[in-house]
Amino acid sequence: MADLDDHSSDDASVDSREENRSESKLEFSEDEETLIRRMYKLVGEKWSLIAGRIPGRTAEEIEKYWTSRYSTSE
Repeated sequence: MADLDDHSSDDASVDSREENRSESKLEFSEDEETLIRRMYKLVGEKWSLIAGRIPGRTAEEIEKYWTSRYSTSE
């Protein structure tokens, strides 16, 4: 049973490392932010199209960035 407890704590540390990596990737350069805003005005919520213009970024990262900065949850 001790093995199960150790394993679950390992999973938690792996999850937190993955979360930290994804959060740090949400730091966008000023050029990337400008390009995202301009592309959004042109094509709307076509995240994969926007991500295709920014090397190393995925559609999911672009969408997460956009919703974290510009979502209107009122």
